[in-house]
Amino acid sequence: MMILSFLAGVALTGLAIALIVRSVAFGRVRSRAVLAQIGAYGFDASLPLQDTAGRRRVLEGLASRVGASVERQLGKARLREIRTMLNAAGFYRTTVARYLGYRTFVAAGVPGMFILIASMGGSIGPPLILAVVALAAMGWILPPFILKRRARARTESIDYEVPELVDLLVTTIEAGVGFTAALQISARRTRGALGEELRVALSEQSMGLTINDALKNMLERTSTSISLRAFVQAIIQGETLGVSIGKILRDLAVDMRKRRRQMAEERAQKAPTKLLFPLVFMILPAMFIVILGPAIHAINVQFS
Repeated sequence: MMILSFLAGVALTGLAIALIVRSVAFGRVRSRAVLAQIGAYGFDASLPLQDTAGRRRVLEGLASRVGASVERQLGKARLREIRTMLNAAGFYRTTVARYLGYRTFVAAGVPGMFILIASMGGSIGPPLILAVVALAAMGWILPPFILKRRARARTESIDYEVPELVDLLVTTIEAGVGFTAALQISARRTRGALGEELRVALSEQSMGLTINDALKNMLERTSTSISLRAFVQAIIQGETLGVSIGKILRDLAVDMRKRRRQMAEERAQKAPTKLLFPLVFMILPAMFIVILGPAIHAINVQFS
C-alpha cells in the first residue's frame, strides 16, 4: 500500500511539473508559431534569441548522435513508420534520429533526476528502484503516445478544413482563375495544418515539381487524412482525364459535406458511451451520498 501511494505521489508530482513547464513555455511556443506564419507569407521575422538558438543546436546535435545509435537497432519498416508519424504530426524538420534521441533523453533523464533528488534525502530502497523503473518506462512510452495524439488531432483538423478549401477553390476557379493560382490564393487564406501543407506543396512546386507531384507528396505526408486523399485523387484524376476541375471540385464539396455530417452523427452516437464512466463513478456516488446519507444517519442514530 505504501508503494502504491508512493508511485501515485510520484506520478502526480511529474504531472504537476509537466503542467508548470507547459504553462511557462506556452507563450514562447505561441509567439514562434505566429512568427512562422508571418514568415510563410514572405516576411522573415526570427526571434532575437541567439544564445537560446545556440543551446538548442547543441541539444539537437547531441540528440541526433544519441538517436543514431538507437536508429541502427531498428528495422526499415519501423523507421518508415516513425517518419510517417512525424510528418503527420507536422514535424517535417525533425529527423528520426533526433526524435529517438529526445525519447532516450526523456526515458533516461527523468529517472536520473529522480534518483539524484531522492539520494540526497536518504538511502535507495526497493520502492525507489520500482519508481525509477516505472518512470523510465513512462518516459519511453509517453513521447510516441503524445506524437500519435498530435498526429490524430492534426489529421482531424485537416479533414475538417478541406470542405472550406474546396469551396474556396470552386469560387476562384469559376471566377476564371487557374488552378495553381487558385491554390496559391487559398493557401494564403487558409490557417492551421491544412494551410501549412498547402504552402509546403506550393514551395515544392515553385522549386520545379509539377503541381500533381507536389500534391502527391502532400498526400504522403498526411496519408491518414481521408478528405485530403479524396481531394488530391480527384484533382489528379481530373488532370489526367481532362475533366473540368470546377465540376469535379463542386461534386467533391457536396460529398465532403455529407461525410462531415455523417462524422458528426457518429460522434453524437458515441456520446452516451463516453458519458457512462463519469456517470457511474462520479455522479451516481455523489447522488447516493446525498440521497441515502441522511437515511443511513437516522437509522444509525435510531439503533445506537
